[in-house]
Amino acid sequence: MKKRTLTILAGLFVAIIIFFITKVNKGSSVESEVLVEVQKGVFRSEVTASGELHAKNSVNILGPEGMRQAGVWETTISHIIDEGTVVSKGDYVARLDESELGQRIEQRQSDLTITTAKYEEAKLDTAMELRQAREELENQLYEMEKQKLVLENSEYEPPAVIKEKQMELDRAKKRYEQAKEGYQLQLQKAAAKIKAAEAEMMEDKRRVEFLREVSTQFVITAPESGMLIYKRDWRGNKIGEGGRVAAFDPTVATLPDLSLMISKTYINEVDINTVKSGQKVEIGLDAFPDKHLTGVVLDVANMGQQRPNSDSKVFEVTVAIHESDTTLRPGMSTSNKIVAQVIEDALFVPVEAIHSQGDSLTYVVMKEGLNYVKQEVDLGMSNSDEVIIRNGLAVGQTIYLSDPSGLDSKEVKRLGNRESIAKND
Repeated sequence: MKKRTLTILAGLFVAIIIFFITKVNKGSSVESEVLVEVQKGVFRSEVTASGELHAKNSVNILGPEGMRQAGVWETTISHIIDEGTVVSKGDYVARLDESELGQRIEQRQSDLTITTAKYEEAKLDTAMELRQAREELENQLYEMEKQKLVLENSEYEPPAVIKEKQMELDRAKKRYEQAKEGYQLQLQKAAAKIKAAEAEMMEDKRRVEFLREVSTQFVITAPESGMLIYKRDWRGNKIGEGGRVAAFDPTVATLPDLSLMISKTYINEVDINTVKSGQKVEIGLDAFPDKHLTGVVLDVANMGQQRPNSDSKVFEVTVAIHESDTTLRPGMSTSNKIVAQVIEDALFVPVEAIHSQGDSLTYVVMKEGLNYVKQEVDLGMSNSDEVIIRNGLAVGQTIYLSDPSGLDSKEVKRLGNRESIAKND
């Protein structure tokens, strides 16, 4: 009897435990259901992307203008002051490596030494040649004067002798005229030779002076007052100490105008068709989460580009910021929410409520009394949170965000008179 009583009590205890477990599981199942109502109101189609602040206008701090003429196509930044430093006009900013330029100065200085020596040598050679020519001219003049005296003293000589003396005088005059003409030619030749040597020397001297002038520009100073911002390369990396400065783009750094700021962002090729100039933008700052700015799309790039660490093409979009704030600094990270379109009276649900079956069928799980139904819906525009329902639901209807049990066994209720599709396997 006692054993039977214990068996009955044990059975009751197990039954109570099973009852409570079933009750708790049922309650948990009910509590796990996440339901929302279909909303109607203002729908905003938005494209969200991160970006970076830049000054709309800035003054470039340039390196030497004559690098290309000096034959220096690229050089290195040996030293540059810290980014963000406030400088005044004329303050020191950076120093560029002069090693290659120094070699060219030495080479040109050597060329100048050689051409200077050639110039001095040309002057000495022409001086000696002209002296010889003058001596020859003087000798011919002396010979001519001598023949004149001989002719004058032969007036009592026979006619044949006088004629011979006259001929000798004529030959002396001719030699003198030839010597005189030769001397003039020697003068012109000497002048040309000296001029050519001098021109070559002066060209080398000009080059040396030009290179020395360029070398003074390798110490960079600020053209205006402002805050120094490092230049970025095509990858977006900052060019600081050790960076390269090219002759075709000698920009070392910039001095931005902080009163007019823009945000540069990159939009995926999937969303770029919805972005246009003039659209409103809501801007947030990672550094100041509580600060909210407004702006407008200023420009949309026509050509896409491949950004680092990105598999898809993106398009650069420039956003003009309306507000002027002293806390804004170039390089700050921004969140840009571009309002592509606003629909005033739209029916919409969360994107998490949308299910798909096959390639073209979309549906929601709609609550009907104590049961539910898989209702086909016709989707419209969407954003990152919600999607417009063009057909299939009415405002106030309740739909599931979570999947109720037994969902796969249900058929999809098609729109209009279309028949239900087959059950999922």
